[in-house]
Amino acid sequence: MPKRGYHHGNLRQALVDAALGLIEAKGPQGFTLSEAAKAAGVTPAAVYRHFQGRDDLIAEIARQGYEIFADLMEYAYDQGQPSDLASFEATGRAYLAFARKYPGHYQAMFESGVSVNRTPDLAVVADRAAAVLERAASRLSAHIPEEKRPPAQMVSAHIWAMSHGVVELYARGTPGGRTPFQPEDLLESGIGIYLRGLGLLPPDS
Repeated sequence: MPKRGYHHGNLRQALVDAALGLIEAKGPQGFTLSEAAKAAGVTPAAVYRHFQGRDDLIAEIARQGYEIFADLMEYAYDQGQPSDLASFEATGRAYLAFARKYPGHYQAMFESGVSVNRTPDLAVVADRAAAVLERAASRLSAHIPEEKRPPAQMVSAHIWAMSHGVVELYARGTPGGRTPFQPEDLLESGIGIYLRGLGLLPPDS
């Protein structure tokens, strides 16, 4: 009797879903294609009908993750409007929320070592996600006098790095990442300090 799933209509997505579970349990480099095939209920040979290797499978998981991530960032940005400040802060919080809700996708995107340029589709959606934060930074930076205004790409990169650091150290149970503060509070206060340094918040806010 053939293994369950070998002939079903969406084997590609079944392999993605199986690999997501393995990534959450073992990390993006902690499983083999054979394990993903077994978890999906197919033969290892069937995997190669859809993916040339493990990195291609991880790249597809990352692509789907960036789609979710970009949608979440855009929703957060829109919810903050018409305040440029609220939109900017909301995109930072969306990063934290995404990492918590979609840990498998997050690891495939940021911890697998697979480049966002591995496939054209992955590069496009990764750029879309980054563009949301850059747009938020650009709108907020417009409130700074032009001669003192840093590039929007720099502002968005700073906040992305801060958000990523909070996630990695304090929001995912990383060993050594101990603090009496909640990750949300760390991120909010860090963004506040950064924005005060740019003159976008009053000193006592």
